[in-house]
Amino acid sequence: MAITTVNTTRKPDYRDLDLDFTANPGNSDVSRKFGEEAIKRSIRNLILTNFYDRPFRPFIGSNVQKQLFENASGLTTINIQNAIQETIRNFEPRVDVISVKVQSSEDDHYVVAGIKFLIKGRIEPVIFSVVLERIR
Repeated sequence: MAITTVNTTRKPDYRDLDLDFTANPGNSDVSRKFGEEAIKRSIRNLILTNFYDRPFRPFIGSNVQKQLFENASGLTTINIQNAIQETIRNFEPRVDVISVKVQSSEDDHYVVAGIKFLIKGRIEPVIFSVVLERIR
């Protein structure tokens, strides 16, 4: 009887298309994002997606863009923070959200969201920021 071992320490390999559509220099195909960068891109896309932007899946997204047109206040900041946490929790199963911190710049009309999350199967948390600006 042969004993086989299973490598349980192998980290999942996450892949995604680079939605900037830059060409891969090796084969002139669309570049891809791997691992942590693929997940960051996915979260960023979810946050920037409004409800009804995706055909046949109207409730995917955060609808944060709508909040950017509200008067800047503490309540608006809390609403944006809650929307980002809920969106990641509902639509990105590869991560667990640790914290979301939102800072608004009333004079410059933008919001910076700092997101700290843990990729499932990994030990160290990932921190990144997304700048949200209102676009007319």
